[in-house]
Amino acid sequence: MSDREGNDFTGKVAFITGVGRGQGRSHALAFARRGADVGGVDICAPIETVPYAMANEDDLQVTRQSLRDVGARTVLEVADVRDREGLQSAVTKVLDELGRIDVVVANAGIFSVGNAFELSPQAWLDVLDVNLTGAWNTVQACLPALVASGEGASIVLTSSIGGVQGLLGCPHYVASKHGVIGLMQSLANELGEFGIRVNAVCPTNVNTPMIQNEANYRTFRPDLESPTEEEVAEVARKMHLLDVPWIEPEEVSAAVTWLASSSAKSVTGVALPIDAGLLTKVAN
Repeated sequence: MSDREGNDFTGKVAFITGVGRGQGRSHALAFARRGADVGGVDICAPIETVPYAMANEDDLQVTRQSLRDVGARTVLEVADVRDREGLQSAVTKVLDELGRIDVVVANAGIFSVGNAFELSPQAWLDVLDVNLTGAWNTVQACLPALVASGEGASIVLTSSIGGVQGLLGCPHYVASKHGVIGLMQSLANELGEFGIRVNAVCPTNVNTPMIQNEANYRTFRPDLESPTEEEVAEVARKMHLLDVPWIEPEEVSAAVTWLASSSAKSVTGVALPIDAGLLTKVAN
Protein backbone atom coordinates (compact mmCIF):
# COMPACT_ATOMS: atom_id res chain seq x y z
CA MET A 1 0.00 0.00 0.00
CA SER A 2 1.33 3.45 -0.91
CA ASP A 3 1.27 6.35 1.54
CA ARG A 4 -1.27 8.03 -0.72
CA GLU A 5 -3.60 5.04 -0.57
CA GLY A 6 -3.16 4.80 3.17
CA ASN A 7 -4.28 8.39 3.63
CA ASP A 8 -7.40 8.05 1.47
CA PHE A 9 -10.55 8.60 3.53
CA THR A 10 -13.03 8.37 0.66
CA GLY A 11 -16.33 7.02 1.95
CA LYS A 12 -15.37 7.73 5.57
CA VAL A 13 -16.75 10.26 8.03
CA ALA A 14 -14.65 12.16 10.58
CA PHE A 15 -16.27 13.74 13.63
CA ILE A 16 -14.27 16.64 15.08
CA THR A 17 -14.89 18.83 18.12
CA GLY A 18 -13.75 22.43 18.35
CA VAL A 19 -14.18 22.59 14.59
CA GLY A 20 -14.96 26.30 14.34
CA ARG A 21 -11.40 27.47 13.81
CA GLY A 22 -7.76 26.77 14.70
CA GLN A 23 -6.65 23.17 14.90
CA GLY A 24 -10.21 21.88 14.56
CA ARG A 25 -10.79 23.62 11.25
CA SER A 26 -7.37 22.53 10.02
CA HIS A 27 -8.10 18.90 10.92
CA ALA A 28 -11.49 19.04 9.21
CA LEU A 29 -10.01 20.37 5.99
CA ALA A 30 -7.19 17.82 6.10
CA PHE A 31 -9.68 14.96 6.26
CA ALA A 32 -11.92 16.52 3.60
CA ARG A 33 -9.01 16.95 1.20
CA ARG A 34 -8.35 13.23 1.63
CA GLY A 35 -11.91 12.34 0.66
CA ALA A 36 -13.76 12.28 3.99
CA ASP A 37 -17.09 13.82 4.87
CA VAL A 38 -17.02 15.76 8.12
CA GLY A 39 -19.27 16.15 11.12
CA GLY A 40 -18.44 18.23 14.12
CA VAL A 41 -19.32 20.71 16.82
CA ASP A 42 -18.12 23.94 18.33
CA ILE A 43 -19.43 25.86 21.33
CA CYS A 44 -19.43 29.16 19.38
CA ALA A 45 -19.72 31.12 22.62
CA PRO A 46 -17.46 32.62 25.28
CA ILE A 47 -16.50 30.90 28.51
CA GLU A 48 -16.09 33.47 31.26
CA THR A 49 -12.78 32.20 32.63
CA VAL A 50 -11.13 31.94 29.20
CA PRO A 51 -9.07 35.10 28.56
CA TYR A 52 -9.35 35.16 24.77
CA ALA A 53 -12.19 35.28 22.26
CA MET A 54 -13.69 31.90 21.49
CA ALA A 55 -14.91 30.80 18.07
CA ASN A 56 -18.32 32.11 17.02
CA GLU A 57 -20.99 31.06 14.54
CA ASP A 58 -19.38 33.10 11.76
CA ASP A 59 -16.20 31.07 12.28
CA LEU A 60 -18.20 27.85 12.10
CA GLN A 61 -19.79 29.00 8.86
CA VAL A 62 -16.34 29.66 7.39
CA THR A 63 -15.35 26.09 8.26
CA ARG A 64 -18.59 24.76 6.80
CA GLN A 65 -18.14 26.62 3.52
CA SER A 66 -14.46 25.71 3.28
CA LEU A 67 -15.37 22.02 3.58
CA ARG A 68 -18.03 22.33 0.92
CA ASP A 69 -15.57 24.10 -1.35
CA VAL A 70 -13.36 21.00 -1.35
CA GLY A 71 -16.35 18.76 -2.04
CA ALA A 72 -17.10 17.34 1.39
CA ARG A 73 -20.55 16.71 2.75
CA THR A 74 -20.68 18.27 6.17
CA VAL A 75 -22.83 18.50 9.29
CA LEU A 76 -21.50 21.08 11.74
CA GLU A 77 -23.53 21.95 14.81
CA VAL A 78 -23.29 24.39 17.70
CA ALA A 79 -22.80 22.28 20.82
CA ASP A 80 -20.79 22.35 24.03
CA VAL A 81 -18.75 19.22 24.70
CA ARG A 82 -19.62 19.63 28.39
CA ASP A 83 -23.30 19.20 27.49
CA ARG A 84 -23.76 15.48 26.96
CA GLU A 85 -27.33 15.79 25.68
CA GLY A 86 -26.47 18.49 23.15
CA LEU A 87 -23.41 16.61 22.00
CA GLN A 88 -25.39 13.40 21.58
CA SER A 89 -27.97 15.28 19.52
CA ALA A 90 -25.23 16.53 17.19
CA VAL A 91 -23.78 13.02 16.81
CA THR A 92 -27.24 11.67 16.00
CA LYS A 93 -27.71 14.32 13.30
CA VAL A 94 -24.32 13.44 11.77
CA LEU A 95 -25.31 9.77 11.66
CA ASP A 96 -28.72 10.59 10.18
CA GLU A 97 -27.25 12.74 7.40
CA LEU A 98 -23.83 11.19 6.75
CA GLY A 99 -24.61 7.60 7.73
CA ARG A 100 -21.57 6.67 9.78
CA ILE A 101 -18.62 7.81 11.87
CA ASP A 102 -15.20 6.25 11.28
CA VAL A 103 -12.85 8.73 12.93
CA VAL A 104 -13.28 10.79 16.08
CA VAL A 105 -10.97 13.71 16.84
CA ALA A 106 -11.63 15.04 20.33
CA ASN A 107 -9.93 18.37 19.75
CA ALA A 108 -12.01 20.91 21.70
CA GLY A 109 -9.93 22.54 24.39
CA ILE A 110 -9.41 25.76 26.31
CA PHE A 111 -6.54 27.39 28.17
CA SER A 112 -6.33 29.91 30.95
CA VAL A 113 -3.60 31.05 33.30
CA GLY A 114 -3.23 31.12 37.05
CA ASN A 115 -0.71 29.75 39.50
CA ALA A 116 -1.49 27.50 42.45
CA PHE A 117 -2.13 30.49 44.71
CA GLU A 118 -4.35 32.48 42.35
CA LEU A 119 -6.27 29.97 40.22
CA SER A 120 -10.01 30.24 40.80
CA PRO A 121 -12.21 27.20 41.43
CA GLN A 122 -14.25 28.05 38.33
CA ALA A 123 -11.20 28.28 36.10
CA TRP A 124 -10.11 24.84 37.34
CA LEU A 125 -13.54 23.35 36.66
CA ASP A 126 -13.92 24.92 33.22
CA VAL A 127 -10.59 23.63 31.92
CA LEU A 128 -11.08 20.11 33.33
CA ASP A 129 -14.67 19.97 32.08
CA VAL A 130 -13.86 21.03 28.53
CA ASN A 131 -10.48 19.41 28.01
CA LEU A 132 -10.98 16.09 29.79
CA THR A 133 -14.68 15.48 30.43
CA GLY A 134 -15.42 16.92 26.99
CA ALA A 135 -13.08 14.38 25.39
CA TRP A 136 -14.75 11.59 27.34
CA ASN A 137 -18.24 12.79 26.39
CA THR A 138 -17.22 12.92 22.73
CA VAL A 139 -15.81 9.41 22.67
CA GLN A 140 -18.73 7.88 24.53
CA ALA A 141 -21.30 9.61 22.32
CA CYS A 142 -19.61 8.31 19.16
CA LEU A 143 -18.59 4.88 20.40
CA PRO A 144 -21.68 2.88 19.33
CA ALA A 145 -21.25 4.13 15.75
CA LEU A 146 -17.55 3.28 15.74
CA VAL A 147 -18.24 -0.27 16.90
CA ALA A 148 -21.19 -0.68 14.54
CA SER A 149 -19.10 0.05 11.48
CA GLY A 150 -17.38 -3.29 11.96
CA GLU A 151 -14.46 -2.03 9.89
CA GLY A 152 -12.22 -0.73 12.63
CA ALA A 153 -12.06 2.91 13.55
CA SER A 154 -9.74 5.54 14.96
CA ILE A 155 -9.96 7.94 17.88
CA VAL A 156 -7.41 10.75 18.24
CA LEU A 157 -7.41 12.84 21.40
CA THR A 158 -5.69 16.21 21.61
CA SER A 159 -3.30 16.37 24.55
CA SER A 160 -0.27 18.66 24.73
CA ILE A 161 3.35 18.86 25.76
CA GLY A 162 1.64 19.77 29.02
CA GLY A 163 0.26 16.24 29.07
CA VAL A 164 3.68 14.74 29.61
CA GLN A 165 5.46 17.39 31.69
CA GLY A 166 4.66 20.15 34.13
CA LEU A 167 4.25 23.77 33.05
CA LEU A 168 4.26 26.92 35.13
CA GLY A 169 1.15 28.98 35.67
CA CYS A 170 -1.49 26.51 34.44
CA PRO A 171 -1.84 23.51 36.79
CA HIS A 172 -5.44 22.94 35.67
CA TYR A 173 -4.43 22.75 32.01
CA VAL A 174 -1.55 20.37 32.78
CA ALA A 175 -3.82 18.16 34.89
CA SER A 176 -6.43 18.03 32.13
CA LYS A 177 -3.92 17.12 29.44
CA HIS A 178 -2.25 14.45 31.60
CA GLY A 179 -5.76 13.08 32.09
CA VAL A 180 -6.31 12.96 28.34
CA ILE A 181 -3.28 10.69 27.93
CA GLY A 182 -4.49 8.41 30.71
CA LEU A 183 -7.91 8.27 29.08
CA MET A 184 -6.32 7.44 25.73
CA GLN A 185 -4.31 4.59 27.21
CA SER A 186 -7.33 3.10 28.95
CA LEU A 187 -9.49 3.36 25.84
CA ALA A 188 -6.77 1.79 23.69
CA ASN A 189 -6.84 -1.24 25.98
CA GLU A 190 -10.63 -1.49 26.10
CA LEU A 191 -11.36 -0.91 22.42
CA GLY A 192 -8.62 -2.87 20.69
CA GLU A 193 -10.84 -5.96 20.52
CA PHE A 194 -13.23 -3.98 18.31
CA GLY A 195 -10.46 -2.91 15.95
CA ILE A 196 -10.65 0.64 17.28
CA ARG A 197 -7.29 2.36 17.64
CA VAL A 198 -6.88 5.18 20.15
CA ASN A 199 -3.99 7.64 20.14
CA ALA A 200 -3.18 11.18 21.24
CA VAL A 201 -1.24 14.07 19.80
CA CYS A 202 0.92 16.28 22.02
CA PRO A 203 1.62 19.57 20.27
CA THR A 204 3.91 22.31 21.46
CA ASN A 205 2.75 25.93 20.99
CA VAL A 206 0.42 26.09 17.99
CA ASN A 207 -0.19 29.29 16.05
CA THR A 208 -3.85 29.74 16.99
CA PRO A 209 -5.78 32.21 19.20
CA MET A 210 -5.17 29.95 22.21
CA ILE A 211 -1.50 30.97 22.03
CA GLN A 212 -1.76 34.33 20.30
CA ASN A 213 -3.49 36.40 22.98
CA GLU A 214 -2.42 39.00 25.51
CA ALA A 215 -2.98 36.86 28.62
CA ASN A 216 -0.79 34.09 27.29
CA TYR A 217 1.83 36.55 26.07
CA ARG A 218 2.25 37.73 29.65
CA THR A 219 2.95 34.18 30.84
CA PHE A 220 5.83 34.01 28.36
CA ARG A 221 7.10 37.51 29.14
CA PRO A 222 6.21 38.44 32.75
CA ASP A 223 9.08 40.91 32.57
CA LEU A 224 7.11 43.09 30.14
CA GLU A 225 3.88 44.99 30.77
CA SER A 226 2.47 44.55 27.25
CA PRO A 227 4.60 42.06 25.31
CA THR A 228 4.25 41.85 21.54
CA GLU A 229 4.11 38.72 19.43
CA GLU A 230 7.72 39.28 18.38
CA GLU A 231 8.86 39.63 22.01
CA VAL A 232 7.04 36.42 22.93
CA ALA A 233 8.54 34.62 19.94
CA GLU A 234 12.04 35.38 21.27
CA VAL A 235 11.31 33.31 24.38
CA ALA A 236 9.12 30.66 22.73
CA ARG A 237 11.81 29.92 20.14
CA LYS A 238 14.24 28.97 22.92
CA MET A 239 11.93 26.19 24.08
CA HIS A 240 12.63 24.09 20.97
CA LEU A 241 15.49 22.28 19.30
CA LEU A 242 14.23 23.55 15.96
CA ASP A 243 14.37 27.26 15.26
CA VAL A 244 10.64 28.00 15.60
CA PRO A 245 8.56 29.68 18.32
CA TRP A 246 5.43 27.71 17.43
CA ILE A 247 4.11 25.29 14.84
CA GLU A 248 1.21 25.67 12.43
CA PRO A 249 -2.14 23.85 12.83
CA GLU A 250 -1.56 22.01 9.56
CA GLU A 251 1.48 20.30 11.09
CA VAL A 252 -0.72 18.82 13.81
CA SER A 253 -3.33 17.88 11.20
CA ALA A 254 -0.74 15.88 9.29
CA ALA A 255 -0.10 13.82 12.42
CA VAL A 256 -3.80 13.43 13.20
CA THR A 257 -4.69 12.21 9.71
CA TRP A 258 -1.75 9.81 9.71
CA LEU A 259 -2.77 8.32 13.06
CA ALA A 260 -6.32 7.89 11.74
CA SER A 261 -5.22 6.35 8.45
CA SER A 262 -4.58 2.77 7.41
CA SER A 263 -0.90 3.71 7.15
CA ALA A 264 -0.94 3.63 10.96
CA LYS A 265 -3.11 0.51 11.21
CA SER A 266 -0.84 -1.05 13.87
CA VAL A 267 -0.42 2.11 15.93
CA THR A 268 -2.50 2.42 19.09
CA GLY A 269 -1.92 3.69 22.61
CA VAL A 270 0.62 6.29 21.45
CA ALA A 271 1.04 9.87 22.69
CA LEU A 272 2.74 11.44 19.67
CA PRO A 273 4.70 14.67 20.23
CA ILE A 274 4.62 17.32 17.53
CA ASP A 275 6.90 19.54 19.52
CA ALA A 276 9.85 20.85 17.46
CA GLY A 277 12.10 18.92 19.83
CA LEU A 278 10.87 20.54 23.04
CA LEU A 279 10.56 17.31 25.04
CA THR A 280 14.01 16.13 23.95
CA LYS A 281 15.85 19.39 24.54
CA VAL A 282 18.43 19.34 27.30
CA ALA A 283 18.15 22.27 29.69
CA ASN A 284 21.04 24.68 29.45
